[in-house]
Amino acid sequence: MVTVVSMLMLVLTKMIADGNETAKAVVDAFHYQLCKEIGAMSVVLGGKVDQIILTGGIAYSAKTQADMKNAVEWIAPVTVYPGEDELRVVTGEEEAMVY
Repeated sequence: MVTVVSMLMLVLTKMIADGNETAKAVVDAFHYQLCKEIGAMSVVLGGKVDQIILTGGIAYSAKTQADMKNAVEWIAPVTVYPGEDELRVVTGEEEAMVY
């Protein structure tokens, strides 16, 4: 299942490859906001962050992976799990697991 956000990222990635500077600015702004949120969460956790996990459809983007790793890997290791598997529970394809 492809969400609107992951589809938009695919479109923006293609636009960037075609030289569209506005698309590049949009993606850069998105990455900047993600980094700010990760930084804010790490402060709330008192700097005790074991792992940063990048998931969902946006994690397929090599640029997103590289930008996030370059910006936040000093906080904690970054692991990438691309895909939107969490949606399988929302759509009823899979039962939610209880831990």
